[in-house]
Amino acid sequence: MRAKRRPLLIWGGLTATGLLVLVAGSNAWLWLVSAGHRSDTAHAPVAPVVIVPGAKVAEDGTPMAYLRGRLDAAIELVRTGRAGAILVSGDGAGRSGDEIASMTKYLADQGIDPGLVRSDPEGFSTRETCERAARLFGVDRALVVTQYQHVPRAVALCRSAGIEAHGVTAPCECRRITVLRNNAREWLAAPKAVLALLTW
Repeated sequence: MRAKRRPLLIWGGLTATGLLVLVAGSNAWLWLVSAGHRSDTAHAPVAPVVIVPGAKVAEDGTPMAYLRGRLDAAIELVRTGRAGAILVSGDGAGRSGDEIASMTKYLADQGIDPGLVRSDPEGFSTRETCERAARLFGVDRALVVTQYQHVPRAVALCRSAGIEAHGVTAPCECRRITVLRNNAREWLAAPKAVLALLTW
């Protein structure tokens, strides 16, 4: 009986190792591709527009911590003259709520001129956000604000979409469990992003 189980354990171990190498390698590749195109808000270059990818909103329609951090970073970039406009991109009618309405209201409440804000309610993924920014909004150079672990993937996908993108790390006053969950999600999303880049 033990002899029969041994091959299964070996194949299971090889499969797990292969998946680990795939995920780790994909993440390393994204960090390499985005090298030199990442910074904090204080060291970001000047660009015509800053792209804000959507994220979950609260039941009352207000941005939750991840999204609020991205919006605050975008506001700082506009106020310091590093970006001239803001493109908010997300799910306008998703399970997490109307991300676009949440983002535009938050920006207006913080004193951002609504005339500087453009909206894409069909940015259902990072890839779609980048593709649509280039194709529908004519964006060819931009800052993209998101959290630390997401920055390499966002930069790589936007640059592959034809945008001269620079990633800006957004803050997050988040619970540790939220950070861990989102970091795990980003790690697991890397192979799909790399596949998209290789088959674009």
